[in-house]
Amino acid sequence: MSSTSPFTEERSATSVHQAFETTYNELRQIADRHLARNDLKRQLSTTDLVHEAWLKLNGADLNCQSRTHFFALGSRAMRQILVDRARRRNTKKRGSNGEQFSLDECRLSAENDEHVVILDDVLQRLERQSAEQAALVEMRFFSGMTIPDVADHLGRSTRWVEREWALIRAWLRAELSED
Repeated sequence: MSSTSPFTEERSATSVHQAFETTYNELRQIADRHLARNDLKRQLSTTDLVHEAWLKLNGADLNCQSRTHFFALGSRAMRQILVDRARRRNTKKRGSNGEQFSLDECRLSAENDEHVVILDDVLQRLERQSAEQAALVEMRFFSGMTIPDVADHLGRSTRWVEREWALIRAWLRAELSED
């Protein structure tokens, strides 16, 4: 990222537009992985998720150290958008706003929405224990980053990332089996 990129303090309309153009395809790949992993393509398009995440990122006071950091933040924004949507759908199904839903709609989205919300709750618990481990999960699981990319971003060795990733996966399995 250049010193005049929209991800530093010096923002201009031109630099924001250029950054969107240069990062769009990579953001689409991340969004596609989020939607495919959660089987949510019926509910939200890749383009819509990228645009919502971009608006969220563009409205934030970002100061990214690297492209990798920016894409990690983009992935987090996408996860938050999907979790918020899942929570809203779960709230609607419980009848808090009086809307009616067909059984088919509930069958299509209930399992995935509940899993998205449960996974987010577990990741929030992990973040309270270790922000670095939570960031590792977001980068590996949600952004689809490779072990070397994660190691580079965190300033750690690839061996350290591999060990932590194995520990975190075991912890996540245990936590998710309890929920």
